[in-house]
Amino acid sequence: MAQHSTVRTFRPLGALTLGTAVLVALTGCTSTKSSAGSDGATITVGTTDQVTSLDPAGAWDAGSGTIESEVYATLLSVKNGATEVSPDLATGIELTAPKEYTVTLGEGLKFANGHQLTSSDVKFSLDRIVKIADENGPSSLLYNLASVAAPTPTTVVFTLKSANDTLFPQVLSTAAGYIVDEEVFPADKILDDKAIVAGKPWNGPYGITSYDKNSLVSFTANSAYGGRLGTPKTKNVQLKYYTDASNLKLDVQQGTVDAVYRTLTTADLDDLSEKKNIKVHTGSGNGIRFIVFDFQTQPYGTKTENADAAKALAVRQAVADSVDRAQLAQQVYKNSYQPLYSSVPDGLTGATDSFKSLYGDKKGGPDKAAAAARLKAAKVTTPVTLNLQYNSDHYGSSSADEYALVKSQLEATGLFKVNLQSTEWTQYGEDRIKHLYPLYQLGWYADYLDADNYLSPFYSANTWVANGYSDPAVRELIQKEETETDPAKRTDLLQQAQDKAAASVPLLPLLQGSTAIVTRTDISGVPDELNSAYTFRWAGLAKK
Repeated sequence: MAQHSTVRTFRPLGALTLGTAVLVALTGCTSTKSSAGSDGATITVGTTDQVTSLDPAGAWDAGSGTIESEVYATLLSVKNGATEVSPDLATGIELTAPKEYTVTLGEGLKFANGHQLTSSDVKFSLDRIVKIADENGPSSLLYNLASVAAPTPTTVVFTLKSANDTLFPQVLSTAAGYIVDEEVFPADKILDDKAIVAGKPWNGPYGITSYDKNSLVSFTANSAYGGRLGTPKTKNVQLKYYTDASNLKLDVQQGTVDAVYRTLTTADLDDLSEKKNIKVHTGSGNGIRFIVFDFQTQPYGTKTENADAAKALAVRQAVADSVDRAQLAQQVYKNSYQPLYSSVPDGLTGATDSFKSLYGDKKGGPDKAAAAARLKAAKVTTPVTLNLQYNSDHYGSSSADEYALVKSQLEATGLFKVNLQSTEWTQYGEDRIKHLYPLYQLGWYADYLDADNYLSPFYSANTWVANGYSDPAVRELIQKEETETDPAKRTDLLQQAQDKAAASVPLLPLLQGSTAIVTRTDISGVPDELNSAYTFRWAGLAKK
């Protein structure tokens, strides 16, 4: 999910057997109900991120997901600190045919507005995601969904396009699986945030009680929540937005903010880790940062006056030859991020350092001579002007230093002239899908911790990146790996897909790094070891 709910990891099922219950309810058919935390206890979470939309069909980013994961539920989900999907609104999921999963819902599910939540709402929600197919939404996650049926109020049948899809239960736990109220949301368009709040279609652990977009949002525990994440330990939470990370840092130090999620600088995190009454929680390094090339508007792109595919490729490859990832990691992030040489982060099964062997000095470092040779061979006149966009509210204020250094590295070759510009996230998402940015920054945290989730959103048909890149051979490799049950064969397909995509450089991987959440020490409920996550679940938080 753009730096897109707690990461969903999935234990491969291997060869699937019909009639096997893939997941079963842990505690029967109804959730355990208990009173929420003290009415007087309010936890304040601070962030510099921004909300794009409260409509799950229109947003697939961390800022929006932070709220959506609290107020909407999925059929399956992952508890804080867990590593596998388990039932949430569902009581179980079963493979009932090679291309068919059947899900059973809990009894008596409701939305906060009193409307019944049935299989009809589930079908409506997923059909709606696919139909709207918003370019900033998560519809591409449903790549293998052929149809949804609701034969009974508590039964949902998902028919898939391809058999043996062991990842589909995982997909149901992502942003594409949020269940919305069909009596509130239109079937064919995005609903405005104010109308959503007025409709009170909450079925997650919390509901919104007041909403000042990207300023202050107040939540209270949703008594109608019928899922299995548990009753929130703190009844009231508020989410406060900051435009300046230094002010956010100051407020958590002074105790006016209890927790910080996205985004403080590395220097701020280091400083806070030494402060009394502050704890910095860190996690796995599966978040990635990269540059996207827009195939329409990059130098020599398809919609430019001097369009030339060979020259456009040479420019992308020469940029790949010129960046120094190790310098970025050390100077900007003090090695809290590491160099990244594929869209799939190191440590995941199937990851391979495709860019290391293809570009620069072939050892991970830059090579000016190699970049110059590529451009000369393609008869590209230098210096090449690169218009490069970045964002510092969504991706953190360190992005300014990161991209200033990228500019310096590229211009030091004498081959490029870089124009840097920054835009706020709410505008950024709209502009990039309109192809207004020839080169631009993006980041990613996995929806589920599998190499596929670092490939299909970038390289499949109708991708979230939406940069005009299309390679049928890469798409075919991805389609094959998604249903390959032999681990060795699947790993080979994953690596082939990375190698082939890297040869075209539709995006340029830079860094992979860790999740960080800051809390006051009187706040409990943050897992000791965070999964790489793009949302921060609050249900377990409490003041000691």
